[in-house]
Amino acid sequence: MTTALTGGLVWACADGDYDDSQYSNFSPEAFVDPQYSPFFYASSVSYYGNVNDDSNTRYNELVVKEWETHLKGKVSSKDLEVLLFKASDKGLDSVYKYSKGKLAVRPAGLPDVKSFQLSSKELDTFLSYLLLAKSCESFAVQKRTYYWDEKKPAPTGVPTELGERLLQEYQSTKDIFMKQRFWFQLVRYYYFQELAAAGPEQQGNGRLVSFFEQSRNLFPKNLMYYRALSYLAGHYYQQKDYATANYLYSLSYDFSADMKIPSKWSFHPQNESDWEKSLKLAKNNEEKITLWHMLGISNDPERAIDKIYALNPKSEKLDLLLSRLINGSEDPGDRYFTDTSSFAATERKRMDHNAELVGRIARNNNTAKPYFWNLGAGYLNTLSGHYALARTFYNKAKTQLPKNDKLLSAQYKILDWTLFLSQLKKIDAQTEKEMVGPINWLADLRDGKDTISNLRFNRAVAKSVETLSALYKKQGNLLKSNCFSSNTAFYTTNQNVEALKALLSKPGKTAFELAMLRYYPLKMEDLYYHQALMLVYKEKIDEAVPLMEKAGQKATFNLLGNPFTIHIYDCHDCDFAAPQKKKYTPLTFLKTMQSIKAEIAAGKNVFNNAYLLANAYYNITHYGNARLFYQNEITGTDATQPTDIPKEFRLTFTSGKLAEKYYLLARANASTKDQKARCTYMASKCERNEIYNSIYFSKANEKKYYWEEFSMIPSGKYFAELKRDYSQTQYYKEVLNECGYFRKYAGK
Repeated sequence: MTTALTGGLVWACADGDYDDSQYSNFSPEAFVDPQYSPFFYASSVSYYGNVNDDSNTRYNELVVKEWETHLKGKVSSKDLEVLLFKASDKGLDSVYKYSKGKLAVRPAGLPDVKSFQLSSKELDTFLSYLLLAKSCESFAVQKRTYYWDEKKPAPTGVPTELGERLLQEYQSTKDIFMKQRFWFQLVRYYYFQELAAAGPEQQGNGRLVSFFEQSRNLFPKNLMYYRALSYLAGHYYQQKDYATANYLYSLSYDFSADMKIPSKWSFHPQNESDWEKSLKLAKNNEEKITLWHMLGISNDPERAIDKIYALNPKSEKLDLLLSRLINGSEDPGDRYFTDTSSFAATERKRMDHNAELVGRIARNNNTAKPYFWNLGAGYLNTLSGHYALARTFYNKAKTQLPKNDKLLSAQYKILDWTLFLSQLKKIDAQTEKEMVGPINWLADLRDGKDTISNLRFNRAVAKSVETLSALYKKQGNLLKSNCFSSNTAFYTTNQNVEALKALLSKPGKTAFELAMLRYYPLKMEDLYYHQALMLVYKEKIDEAVPLMEKAGQKATFNLLGNPFTIHIYDCHDCDFAAPQKKKYTPLTFLKTMQSIKAEIAAGKNVFNNAYLLANAYYNITHYGNARLFYQNEITGTDATQPTDIPKEFRLTFTSGKLAEKYYLLARANASTKDQKARCTYMASKCERNEIYNSIYFSKANEKKYYWEEFSMIPSGKYFAELKRDYSQTQYYKEVLNECGYFRKYAGK
């Protein structure tokens, strides 16, 4: 958003990359005429909402209706649409020949024009015009292309003989409807003829201006007239007479909602000088207001508001500018990327200036919608930190709001709640009682239980959870803080998890607790799963199993690979695709680990059991095939790099120490050299991953691409042992064949 606190204009635009409605508490739909909705504030797109931005099709529906009316409903809108916009020039020519009996068979896919309830003269006039109009499309309607298109359409020439035929038809036609259409085609023809001139010095020497001026008063000031006027404006723009061009575009903009987007798109004041010239061309205050209004959309809303208010305080064109001023003040934009005192000072000055401007107008109480200005002044003062002043404006607005307007009532409620949050410094029992209604209402809106069309409430929801969570944390109530904004660090302490479980299962919860828990995203099953998970990585499988059993469906999804298998090299996709005799869920996985540990404790088949347990512990690290085991709403669901794992759990889920422990136990109980070699290599994988972790988590590498550090061979004591003690085994040969790291190491 641009701002001008001086007398001159700021001739620039600024767009960002945000969906602004997500950051907004202020709904322009509550206050502004819908015809201005494409120009609601949006930092990242040209127009707000779903609008037709294709110049080639913008007026199609209106044109069909005009012809349908002119032909007195004798031709259906469907047939008109085909003939006007879908038929090719060759297709239309065949239709015309068919209507004259020169073609025996009607062209496929085109209407049977002989069935129209038109006289032969009416049909001939209609089709003759369509043929000429279609010829004009060859140069006037260009296919939209993009920079990546390999082939750009070559510019089409403007044939001289076509202009002569258009002029002849224009001069001979008596019917005013048809005559105006030939007039429009001629105006457009002369415009493109000028563009096709050999050089800029020849442009403007054509007939466009003289023809338009001589004939402009012959026709009603309808859509066709203002479309033609836009070509005249385009002529002046090409001549760099921006003052006249912008004035003419403003006339077209003001005519109808359909003309607003193309007129505003073409409206480009260059500097203060040509802007003053445009204002002098205005014939009355309303035309001046439109000019200021269009300028305010692009560049200088504060100055435009001031000027329009002076001309007519009740002008509806003020409404859009006020909504843009407010929504632009909410826009996070560069505030998230700029951290300088000068920027903060400029922002403060701008916010204070806007609050003062809107407040001054609101106090005068002479606009068409006084409640709009009081709400706007209240909100701008809230954003500026002037809370007491904001309250006075809201109190005034509350007495002015139209009755039984659900959207306006909800808008007031959102702003009033935002002011409450902004002033909140401490939360006690009484405050909680006061907050039950608002936070339940916002939760209803979020969950779709209360639907208010066009109400922007996402910012209020986000601000609520952020503010309340921060205040509870400041007061030392981590439990309630976490309920509003679940924080990863909270779950590192089992005492905290138990407190959450107690709250979730508490009978007779207070009204506030019930409302608060609507913002907590997890269920009891999630907490049981998390507790079981943490115990697994502490080797407390016996304690983990009963908790996992209480995790319900959370513990019953299938792991993608077999967590008890391991290979020389890690290929998760290979493990996922491999045939699996048994699919493991987190619960069956833990119960199997429990049985294996029991057999180890009993001294049964220690080598095999220790090896399987080591595989299991390896696979539930980041480097194994069972990442899904630890990925959840608490610990993170989509980490593709170790550094993506929340820092509180990063070491837990990347450490291979448990796996290494059991590989060494298996080696100590191995009966063959090959078995020992296998265990040694698997221990080296754990050691290698620790080397990776040291690189990933090194502060010196925080801003580097980690793979730049992996050119080294991540070798350690187990590579040395494997080469020294087991080089004569068959498994050693398999490692040499499959592991490039070890092959390089052994070849040194």
